[in-house]
Amino acid sequence: MANIKKTLGLAATAAMVALPALAEDAAPVVDKGDVAWMMTASLLVLFMIVPGLALFYGGLVRAKNMLSVLMQCTLIASMVMVIWVIYGYSMAFGGEGLLWGGLSKVFLAGVTPDSLADTFSDGYKLPEYVFIAFQMTFAAITPALIVGAFVERIKLSAVLLFSALWVTFVYFPIAHMVWGTGGLVLDWGAIDFAGGTVVHINAGIAALVVAIVIGPRIGFGKDNMAPHSMTLTMVGAAMLWVGWFGFNAGSNLEATAGAALPLLNTFVATAAAALSWSIVEAVTRGKASGLGAASGIVAGLVAITPACGTTGPVGAVVLGLIVSPVCYFFVTTVKSKFGYDDSLDVFGVHGIGGIVGAVMTGILCAPSLGGTGFVVENGGMAAQVMVQIKAVLVTLVWSGVGSLILIYITKAITGLRVDSDAEREGLDLSSHGEAAYHS
Repeated sequence: MANIKKTLGLAATAAMVALPALAEDAAPVVDKGDVAWMMTASLLVLFMIVPGLALFYGGLVRAKNMLSVLMQCTLIASMVMVIWVIYGYSMAFGGEGLLWGGLSKVFLAGVTPDSLADTFSDGYKLPEYVFIAFQMTFAAITPALIVGAFVERIKLSAVLLFSALWVTFVYFPIAHMVWGTGGLVLDWGAIDFAGGTVVHINAGIAALVVAIVIGPRIGFGKDNMAPHSMTLTMVGAAMLWVGWFGFNAGSNLEATAGAALPLLNTFVATAAAALSWSIVEAVTRGKASGLGAASGIVAGLVAITPACGTTGPVGAVVLGLIVSPVCYFFVTTVKSKFGYDDSLDVFGVHGIGGIVGAVMTGILCAPSLGGTGFVVENGGMAAQVMVQIKAVLVTLVWSGVGSLILIYITKAITGLRVDSDAEREGLDLSSHGEAAYHS
């Protein structure tokens, strides 16, 4: 009996000594819960594009252009998904680099059902196909956001050519710089949890550039161009809010407590921004509008996107209260003063809201304000805010200059605008030969 005990004791000791080595050599864990959540998050972001964004934008245009907006959002998303598989994923996440990920994974070379992608937890992985699908939805929605700047007057061929060029030379490099291994902005320590720079500032400044180059709609400032269906716009805004949980909480890449903070922040920042916009409208115009509430929802969603993983819930409420008055000022006063026709206020809401959110992220991540802490170790809040501003400036310059070049290339190849008769008739009939509504 004593010999047995001695043998078991030696075996236990040997096992304990071997455990660290076994742990080091342990296979990575692919958790079924993480996989299920990330597949769901990918579908939620798709839900943001079609039908969410398509209906939100579609309700804001005149009835004669409703179908054209649905088509533009649908075809842009479809085209970008194909481009993503061919070379977009490789450019954004295919390898290590300062500005891009290279071409080693063109046509998803080397990716199999067994290949894995990193999460934020050591030893836990996702199937690479799931990561590819999730990031693909981000790439698909971003150029679709730009549509709001040039609705009711642009050729479909111009929309598709510009979008293909834009994702290639603007979106994929920015996505790599902010999120990719060795990326310029990532190495600075900038915080962009779910895409304030990559998606919203990126699309917002591009929208402003395109709106200026293409020029205003016929009758802008004279004709009635009110939204034809605030019901559809509000439905679309609600769908965006629901889908945005995939956007924000999904960016945690795991179904863990780390996804709970973005989840809660996406609720409360958005709610605060909707209230804030309505209050500002009631004070300045005497009435709170449905359009204002919908705009506030989107402004809140945009602002919390970069900050959702590092800001406390109270900080998220503060951010929501702040962003709406700033965006309201830009879509009313600034837009009127300069006279550009950013038809659905992509720059005023996405661009400005994204800037507010990105800069405030550097403040609200402070532990004293309920945040999770600074990424930039030396210098505290001031250093983090400066890095956030640098990230914003890089995005504005890269996207602004790139978009200007690409829209002129598009103009040279396809032209930009439909002719005046087609614009007056409406793009539904003139571009697609069918109408969204029949009397």
